[in-house]
Amino acid sequence: MRILIADDHPLFRLALRQAVATALPQASVHEAGGLPAVETFLEQQPDTDLVLLDLHMPGNHGLMGLATLRCRFPATAVVVVSAHDDIAVVRRALAHGAAGFIPKSAPLEVLTSAVAAVFRCEEWVPAAMRPALEQQDLPPSDAALAARLAGLTPQQFRVLALVAEGRLNKQIADALAIQERTVKAHLSVIFEKLGVSNRTQAGVLLRGLELSDPARAPLGPDMQAAAGSGSVR
Repeated sequence: MRILIADDHPLFRLALRQAVATALPQASVHEAGGLPAVETFLEQQPDTDLVLLDLHMPGNHGLMGLATLRCRFPATAVVVVSAHDDIAVVRRALAHGAAGFIPKSAPLEVLTSAVAAVFRCEEWVPAAMRPALEQQDLPPSDAALAARLAGLTPQQFRVLALVAEGRLNKQIADALAIQERTVKAHLSVIFEKLGVSNRTQAGVLLRGLELSDPARAPLGPDMQAAAGSGSVR
């Protein structure tokens, strides 16, 4: 059982590591401080079972990182662990493939229950959130985007992400070590799948997943204790 903790805050990483060690002592736990490091790790360890993903860390840009991991590494479950616990954001995260959502202020027993539920192939959110989530409709544009992004291949998604960064075709070709004509071919298919006519519209669609970074929530008391006791292994 391999779990990757993806967060740029050392205190949260330590707290999550200790909590996971308590919940799943047999698990192999690893850490990454930014989305590029997460992608590199998953490329090297494709059998990773679970990523505990912070929505706001270098390279992530809110739900864009979640969409990236779900498209490129569909066999790896992703649970969002975030201070951004707005109901609308949680609803969108689930629509874009998150297996669950854990608030960063959650106590240890909540994290334990959440991880156990995900390994039973269940979708997990805090019980207190469920009534509000059931009443929270997903905007039609988000539902359509989630379905369209799910239709992209991993390589097509990488091209789309670079388009959203403002890269030119030659720059994309260099970054992915492919021919420029291959980039153009990918773009034609991407435009068709997303229902857009040009790279500007495609980039705007993907950047619609960006979220502003809220103030960091404090650690729950149990997770504070977990971070304060025990060393990183």
